[in-house]
Amino acid sequence: MKELQPLNENVLLDITEGKEVQKTASGIIIPDTAKEKPQYAKVVAIGDVENPGIVVGDTVFYKKFSGTEFEFESKKYLMVPYADLLAKIVETEEI
Repeated sequence: MKELQPLNENVLLDITEGKEVQKTASGIIIPDTAKEKPQYAKVVAIGDVENPGIVVGDTVFYKKFSGTEFEFESKKYLMVPYADLLAKIVETEEI
């Protein structure tokens, strides 16, 4: 089994999308080419980052035009610099 391990201060994100069909409120199907890509993804691996504040499995929000997108073993990934991560998405309880 092969594994991707980020080097330096890079973070590997899983951006594999589901195959669900998106529709407008009126029922028009939105083609893949017209969909806006989300800016959040699941952390798969972290490079040499001192006190990262994230762990593998976290969902993070990243800069819009950041990183290098590629496919590895039929999954889509995004390699981004740690500095391009903007926030960690966490579940909270309503008050």
